[in-house]
Amino acid sequence: MNISEIKNKYETITDKGIMDYLKEKEELMEFIEENIADERKGAVNIIEKAKKRVLAIDEEVARVKKMMAFEEKNADKEYICGIDEVGRGPLAGPVVTAAVVLPKGLVIPYLNDSKQVPKKKRKMLYDIILENAVAAAVGINSAAVIDEIGIEKANKDAMKQAIAGLSVKPDLLLIDAVHIPDISIPQLSIIKGDCQSVSIAAASIVAKVTRDRIMEEMDVKYPGYGFASNVGYGSAEHIKAIKEVGPCEIHRRSFITHFI
Repeated sequence: MNISEIKNKYETITDKGIMDYLKEKEELMEFIEENIADERKGAVNIIEKAKKRVLAIDEEVARVKKMMAFEEKNADKEYICGIDEVGRGPLAGPVVTAAVVLPKGLVIPYLNDSKQVPKKKRKMLYDIILENAVAAAVGINSAAVIDEIGIEKANKDAMKQAIAGLSVKPDLLLIDAVHIPDISIPQLSIIKGDCQSVSIAAASIVAKVTRDRIMEEMDVKYPGYGFASNVGYGSAEHIKAIKEVGPCEIHRRSFITHFI
């Protein structure tokens, strides 16, 4: 093969979906073996890229498996549910929670705290999680509810909504740094749980993508505040709009007292 053909084959192998990582690794190793004796500079460079890609796959799988420690420690439980929220701090929009039960031992590369995952990859992971989850549900409380009962109660109530919406009853709840009152299901609160537990990380992704989509819809309904980009947080553009135009229906009145 000429260098262009070698490059095209490498790109074809690596142009796979997130869940095809095992097939990608296998094909890369075959690709390396087939071309390892090629001493042309272009070929050597491509082979080095292939080796680094194999190493990156191994490291990513190892990272995700490390995030299964809490799930493996509680392997006697049939349904382990991760719970997380998005939207505690914004000036506008709802608080959104998600509850996700993943199949035991399922490795989803790049699964992490949603804040650590690029937007494009978050959307891909969202689809993968919902396609593979044993059960998944979201809970949502509006700005009006947040103003009425406070963000803490609104957040925990949304978590209860998500749990109630599951198609199976969890045997254990893994929650990111929160304890949910008045729940009979055993629960474990984990500090920074969205980067320590695959179940919580999955819930973080589902909650984040769900809320982002809501705020994109709100940007169309209430233009001028930049909701599609700031998702309700207090960006300079957003605060300026509040001061000049005033709040809209989805603003949290209890959060914007400094601006109006």
